[in-house]
Amino acid sequence: MNEEKLKELNSKLETSGLALSQGDSGLFLTDGNLSISVDFKEMLPRLKQSNLQREMLVKAARIKGQEMPQTLVDATAGFGEDSLILAAAGFQVQMYEFDEVIAALLEDGLERARQIPELEEAVGRMKLVNADSTIAMRQLDFKPDIVLLDPMFPARQKSALIKKKFQLIQRLESPCSTENELLEAAIAADPKRIVIKRPLKGPNLGDRKPSYSLEGKAIRYDCFVFARI
Repeated sequence: MNEEKLKELNSKLETSGLALSQGDSGLFLTDGNLSISVDFKEMLPRLKQSNLQREMLVKAARIKGQEMPQTLVDATAGFGEDSLILAAAGFQVQMYEFDEVIAALLEDGLERARQIPELEEAVGRMKLVNADSTIAMRQLDFKPDIVLLDPMFPARQKSALIKKKFQLIQRLESPCSTENELLEAAIAADPKRIVIKRPLKGPNLGDRKPSYSLEGKAIRYDCFVFARI
């Protein structure tokens, strides 16, 4: 990231007590004590093909009988972990992240990942857009096969370790869009499937019953299937 853009983002962070800095390991967000960055190298074990086939997210997203790459919009990209898993599994992923700081951290992580041979191919199937997905999904110039929604980020319940890591992120300003607006925008994108990541015992998004759900130990994926005319 160039110095001018870094200065611009830090000026917006002044009241939060946070700052973006660049070091040998890339861009990171810090409060002077805790720090966080996007490092996709940590995910390499999960990206082995034998492991990807067992990923519940991949099972929920993949449309049986349709060749890959299937196109997927990740409307709530966050730090891009889910998008990377899907890209490694062969999906063509377009990510949307509303927050400028999170988007900057994610773009930095993507740039560094492009230099890693084991990640280069998967990252090549990922495109990041810093925009409000509730607006962008109504203006797409293509019809995605799948839309992924994770409205739990960043406020969902987490383990103590993950909560500590995300304390900084939770201090950033959150998008003002509601979960209902997010779901309505996803429907407007006219996908074949919408996949929603939810807490295992959490309510249905927008109080809408999905076509079916896949359940894990702590989370579930609610799947809405649509027949295009």
